[in-house]
Parts: sequence; structure tokens; C-alpha cells
Amino acid sequence: MDTTSASLLMSLRESASPAAWSRFVRTYSPMLYAWARRSGLQEADALDLVQDVFATLVEKLPKFTYDADRGFREWLWVVTRNKHLERTRRLKLPIDAATNADQVPDRPAVTAEEDDFRRHLLGHLVPSLKGQFQPTTWAAFWASVVEGRPATEVGAELGLSVDAVYKAKARVVARLHTVLSDVIAD
Repeated sequence: MDTTSASLLMSLRESASPAAWSRFVRTYSPMLYAWARRSGLQEADALDLVQDVFATLVEKLPKFTYDADRGFREWLWVVTRNKHLERTRRLKLPIDAATNADQVPDRPAVTAEEDDFRRHLLGHLVPSLKGQFQPTTWAAFWASVVEGRPATEVGAELGLSVDAVYKAKARVVARLHTVLSDVIAD
């Protein structure tokens, strides 16, 4: 497979016909499987990864715009690598599949006094931190966390990338966490 079929990608994008998907799966499954095996996965895990990638592609390909200069297979490699990393992170979670959810205790109830105390702290403490940050960092935090606006919208308004909005949010939240850790246990 030396080149990517632009017409196949176009038919997947426009009609998503079963025949086009079948051809796409036959064409790209061997390559995806080989990538999965080369990344160290056993046969069954490699096959699962290929399935995960195709499930993602069902969502992403209708919106994908093919650019011959950038290469489809490079994009497909990134999707595959990201799914592999996601699976790896998921496998590392300390979750016991045998645990019955009904046997796990509920979160402890917060009393009205505790809730009032937390609101008071946040109402007074959060604004007092404003001077510790650049104005755009604070504005990005406030708009995304307090106002609950999407990072894309906040970034466009402030002239920041979405990553910069998330970093600003993380900086302020980390500082808040540090300041509040002595006062609030959780």
C-alpha cells in the first residue's frame, strides 16, 4: 500500500456505504495490526486495539478532510498511537472488576455547615488570589471554571490557544489546591 485512496476516503466521508467501509477495513487492518504488534501488544490485545481504532474512525472520518501533502497514514498512526496510550493508561487504573458497586460506600454527606464554610472560603479566597496571576491567566480561569464556558470560546475571546486556557486553569486550580489543602481535607 503505497498511496492512500482519496476516492475511498471521500466515499466514507460522503456516504459511509457498507462496501466502502468493508474495503477500508480490508485495506487498513493489516497495517493497524502490524503497528499494534510492533508496539508490544499480544495478538488479542492488538486485535482489540485495531477494533478501538476503527470505532474511533467511524466518528472521525466523516469530518476528516484528506490532504495528500500531510498524509492520511500519518494521521492514522497518530489516532492509533493515541488509542494505544489510552488503553495503556486505562489498564494501569487500580480497579478490581470483581468489586460490586453496591458494596462500595457512598460519598460521606456534607453537612450544611461544612457546605457554608466551603462556599465562604471559596467566595473570599478565590478572588484574593487574582493578584497572583497575569490578567489573561486569571481571565481564562474565571471564564472557564467559574462561568463554565468552553475553552475554545474563552481562548478565542482572549486570543489564547485552547492549551493556554487549560494551562491557565491548571495553574490557578493548583494554587487554590495548595492554599486550601490545610483547611479542607478533600
